[in-house]
Amino acid sequence: MFDLVPVPVFALALAITFLGGFVKGAVGFALPLIMMSGLGAILPPEVALAGLILPAVVANCWQAFRQGLGGALNSIRGHWPFIVIGMSVMMVSAQIVLDLPQWLFFALIGVPISLYSALQLMGVPLRVAPHRRRLATVLFGAVGGVMGGFSAIWGPPTVAYLTSLDVEKREHVLVQGMVYFLGGLVLLAAHLRSGVLNAGTVPLSATLVIPAMLGMWVGQRMNDRMDRAQFLRMTLMVLLIAGLNLVRRAFFA
Repeated sequence: MFDLVPVPVFALALAITFLGGFVKGAVGFALPLIMMSGLGAILPPEVALAGLILPAVVANCWQAFRQGLGGALNSIRGHWPFIVIGMSVMMVSAQIVLDLPQWLFFALIGVPISLYSALQLMGVPLRVAPHRRRLATVLFGAVGGVMGGFSAIWGPPTVAYLTSLDVEKREHVLVQGMVYFLGGLVLLAAHLRSGVLNAGTVPLSATLVIPAMLGMWVGQRMNDRMDRAQFLRMTLMVLLIAGLNLVRRAFFA
């Protein structure tokens, strides 16, 4: 593993992964975003992508089943079309990860996410009307699937979808966990096939599970103490940072 990642770089990767786990524990998402952004600055993109896959799968399993199997199943009962669409699109898009212009993709995702979260934080309500929910499910699911397959970062579209439906805090976190867990399994299978995960990168990804879980445990303690308003505001702030980071990657990386 240290032939692929020198010891000083590995130590920095551990710290980045801990931070990603902490933020995920607090608001339910952003582990892949933080890891891809941080690891992508110190490692080749395909190695950074491989490194985050196993930590994401394990962290999302923990999040999805934190309230037991019953809670996990109830959380997806009203959102299964979104999940099915996202997973289906993700499986296809993961196979063309090396063939698309990254700057255009990140711009098309980052700009709307940044505007959405900024307007929400400024108090401008953006909610999906009941008769538009089916359309929103298809659009957000497809965008999340493409984004997940392309970069392993499908949190922003999922959070925007749940926030626009005004989902309560506990359901918000559980649905996120289940969506990301199932998506992580699809991504794992897809990148075993694509070659991103291989004999050289799997040990790195497996090792990074440890700091991710430690960070997530600390973050969940914070989440347990937040009320709904605090949770929503913190979620939107992380979402805004995520969107702006995607814009940065599109135009300034």
